[in-house]
Amino acid sequence: MKTIDEMLHLALLTPDQHHQISAWIAHAGSPEEILKMPAPLWQAVERASAVMGIDEDLVRPPSLDAGVIAFG
Repeated sequence: MKTIDEMLHLALLTPDQHHQISAWIAHAGSPEEILKMPAPLWQAVERASAVMGIDEDLVRPPSLDAGVIAFG
């Protein structure tokens, strides 16, 4: 839901799209049910995800220093 909220904040989703998507997710009982979201809502999420670069973040290999905390 945090990502959907950020999409709204960035004006990548309309308030109505945000409401409909949030309601669908809230009432879905499983990931499979979420995948049954109507096509226009999925398309809105996909467009917003592309603008935000979410897909690239998911396929980017972790940096070599991931998980390392630098003190100093």
